[in-house]
Parts: sequence; structure tokens; C-alpha cells
Amino acid sequence: MPRLELDPNFTDPDAFYAALTEVHRERSETQSERINARLILLLANHVGDQQVLEEALAIAGQATESTPAQDQPAQQQQR
Repeated sequence: MPRLELDPNFTDPDAFYAALTEVHRERSETQSERINARLILLLANHVGDQQVLEEALAIAGQATESTPAQDQPAQQQQR
């Protein structure tokens, strides 16, 4: 069964980052969100394996978990 590749696997990470930032340049937040959604779906289709995709979703979900204090704006935390 395939596993999610977690080791660096980019042929040119700097070029990818440059291309990613360029596609978002001068776009609205809504346009950038749509680009990200399309990119996610395109890459998920390329991967194709449901178990690998679920593993990626689980890892991505863990990275965004935070405590309630972290979710509050800094101004509210100072009170």
C-alpha cells in the first residue's frame, strides 16, 4: 500500500515556491483561495490513492489545531 511521501521530494523547491507566489501575486484573497482549492484538487487527482489522501488530510489537520488562546487576536490576549 502506498504511503504519503514526507521526505523532501522537490526537484527544485525554490522554483516551485517562486511559481506559487507568482500565481498569487496581485490576486484578491478570494481569487487566491480559489487557486489553492484548484491546486489541491489537481494534486489530489494526480495522487489518486484514497489512503494517501486521507493520511495527508490527517497530517494537515493536525498542523492547524490550536488552543483557544491561539485563535484570539493578539489584542484580546493582552487584556
